[in-house]
Amino acid sequence: MQTDVLLDRFLAALTPLDPVAVWAHGSLAGGDYQEGRSDLDLIAVLPSITPRTVWRLAKLHARLRAEPLSGQLHCTYLTPSADMDGRHLTWAHEELFKRPVTAVTRRELHAFGRVLHGKPPAELLPPVPDRELTDFVVRDQRDFWRPAVDNAPLWSRDVWVDLGLLTFARASVTLREGRLISKCEALELLPGLGAPVAVVEDIRARRYGDAVATVEDRAALTRSYLGPAIDELVAAYG
Repeated sequence: MQTDVLLDRFLAALTPLDPVAVWAHGSLAGGDYQEGRSDLDLIAVLPSITPRTVWRLAKLHARLRAEPLSGQLHCTYLTPSADMDGRHLTWAHEELFKRPVTAVTRRELHAFGRVLHGKPPAELLPPVPDRELTDFVVRDQRDFWRPAVDNAPLWSRDVWVDLGLLTFARASVTLREGRLISKCEALELLPGLGAPVAVVEDIRARRYGDAVATVEDRAALTRSYLGPAIDELVAAYG
């Protein structure tokens, strides 16, 4: 697989920085990975992150750009003493910037993180209390996704339709049952949650087949469903 080749080359390029650990989360760890479609979501723990380290990481990722799938490799860099409430150096979307490692990501790492190198997550990351996970999921639905529903132009893009619905289904299960589910599981649950079946089938065809989007009004259908659904979920658990 091209994925394995890319991961091997990434780990080899990272070796001179003496990584303490490298982990996969998301689809790559959760069993729902689709080569060429899914992102490769990684966390690397380095002994320290200095200005010289940042420069070396920028060069490392620049050299990997010629590799197939390199544009889908996203990696956040931590140190063993990193503050989990802070923002951390991340390579994604062809650039370096800083972003948090969310409670969902950390719970994924503890639950089913895939160790690519070094120590397991349990030895380096504090556990995520249920309340912290619940609070994050509610905030994400209330403060990010609900305002986004009202921004109509966003929903002309497949990624917003797909992630909006799948994230809602995953949030619903986490809040109601306290567990994390894959995107594949979320897709199966969406019709039972009242999501528009035509849009769900459209997502399935594009994610797991070779079809292009065929539901012309999928943006309107998705937004008319998600707005009230998010409001109800937040009211119940917020």
